[in-house]
Amino acid sequence: MTGYILRRLIQLIPVLFLASIGIWAMVYAVPGSPIGAIVGENATQEQIADAMQRLGLDRPLYEQYWSWLTGALVGDFGQSIQSREPVLGLIMARVPATLQLGLFSILVGLLLGVPVAIISALFPNTWIDRVLSAWSALALGVPTFWLGILLILFFGVQLRWLPAVSTYVPFFQDPLGALKNILLPALTLGTYVSGIFARFLRASLLGELKADYVRTARSKGLPERDVVGRHVMRNALLPFVTIVGLMLAAFVGGTVVTEAVFTYPGIGRLLIQAIGVRDYPLIQGCILFVLVIYVLMNVLVDVLYAYIDPRIEYR
Repeated sequence: MTGYILRRLIQLIPVLFLASIGIWAMVYAVPGSPIGAIVGENATQEQIADAMQRLGLDRPLYEQYWSWLTGALVGDFGQSIQSREPVLGLIMARVPATLQLGLFSILVGLLLGVPVAIISALFPNTWIDRVLSAWSALALGVPTFWLGILLILFFGVQLRWLPAVSTYVPFFQDPLGALKNILLPALTLGTYVSGIFARFLRASLLGELKADYVRTARSKGLPERDVVGRHVMRNALLPFVTIVGLMLAAFVGGTVVTEAVFTYPGIGRLLIQAIGVRDYPLIQGCILFVLVIYVLMNVLVDVLYAYIDPRIEYR
């Protein structure tokens, strides 16, 4: 297992290297320049030249990239153009908020999607299946920003049960305050992913329920609860774990729209703010952080396969 993990991590090196080139090069691909945001519209040529020299933008492109890459390898993504603070510090300050939102959203998605998938798979082609499939389609089709606005208007403005503007409250510091602030954005994201979870798990369950070992288990007189819970679910979870892992990576990477709707102080909102002021070092740092989370989550999902299905061998 250790050798497999090491090989997978080594295989990620060229992926991250090529991705880093694309992330760094986007500074020159988008219109505009951070220089204007730094020195102002009425700056003289001397001021512009001084700012470019200070930021290293007057050096050859390969030197700029190499300087940025070597700094990123040791956790130095440079300084934010606007706040003059280290980019890594700004990102890590938002990680707990986004991680908490992602975990609660996944929990909501599982609580809504898994029962729907199981019931729908156990009663295929019935009115129950059609109703639950319609729910899955509705959960996927409703835009998250629209659902978020509706939840704010109903629970935050009309009923005043929950805050309309969500802030980050650490769960272990104030569980009740954390739930009040995280419930609406988590419900918004969780409703969407519940449709994804329900569809993937239902398809996987239907495939497993037709397998020979299920007929054998039923012919031996095993209760349906044991057949589904102990045998079918374990095999059906393999493709499902991949989806859960990727969705968690997406949430940790930053849910831009939802965080913007609820003004939630996560990585997604930090990225939006950086784009608005053309803070390129912060934009690059946020995107690179998201990329690393994605690739590491892929490795983690592959490792979890061995614990779900011992038949898988890693060589």
